[in-house]
Formats: sequence, C-alpha cells, structure tokens
Amino acid sequence: QVQLVESGGGSVQSGGSLRLSCAASGFTYSSYCMGWFRQAPGNEREGVAAVWTGGSSTLYAESVKGRFTISQDNAKNITYLQMNSLKPEDTAMYYCAAVPFVCFSSSWYVANEYNYWGKGTLVTISS
Repeated sequence: QVQLVESGGGSVQSGGSLRLSCAASGFTYSSYCMGWFRQAPGNEREGVAAVWTGGSSTLYAESVKGRFTISQDNAKNITYLQMNSLKPEDTAMYYCAAVPFVCFSSSWYVANEYNYWGKGTLVTISS
C-alpha cells in the first residue's frame, strides 16, 4: 500500500525557514519523480519542486528558485523541501506527490501527472 506522509509544516515569520519531509512507503522509492505542490485557499494546486530519485535531478518553480531546495534520502525513503527566505505568499497547504517515471521538464508541475499524494502539511507565513 503506497503511503506518503508529510511533516514539518508550521507558522513562521517572513524571512524564516522550514524544512518539510515526505516519508514514502509501499513502492520502489528510487525510481520515482517526487514532487512538492502547494495550494492556497481559492487557488489551484501548483508545482513547487520535483526530484528524480533515480538520479537526483531537480526542477523548481520560478517563484521559489534560489529559496527552496528539494532533496532526497534514498536510504530512508524521504523527500525534503528546505524552504528559506519565506514570504507571506508561500502560505499554503503543501503536498507531496509521486509518479513512477522521470521528472519531465514539460510536465513535472502538472498535478494530474502524479499517481500518489499525501494529505498535506500546512505552512503559514506571517508578515
């Protein structure tokens, strides 16, 4: 049974940092595109970052480049999202997602491309 469990969300002030974790189980972690998405109230779910666990290549949304870093620990089946220089507009529910092939630059940010989803962790940034 595939499971993705996010953790690490919370409330911080603008300029602060958080590290999100996504613990995966029930599939061969080292052969997946792992993505982080976020959804703020009234907005569509948007892709934030993705990593190909078979080779560590990463992709980012323009809005988070230089501030967020996605990484993985294949020994622990965990995907991380280090978020620095946080802004109020980063406030959202953050979701982890997985799909069993490489991350394509043309589609990694499309929610419908992913087979599996976690339940999310809430990130709130105050100004």
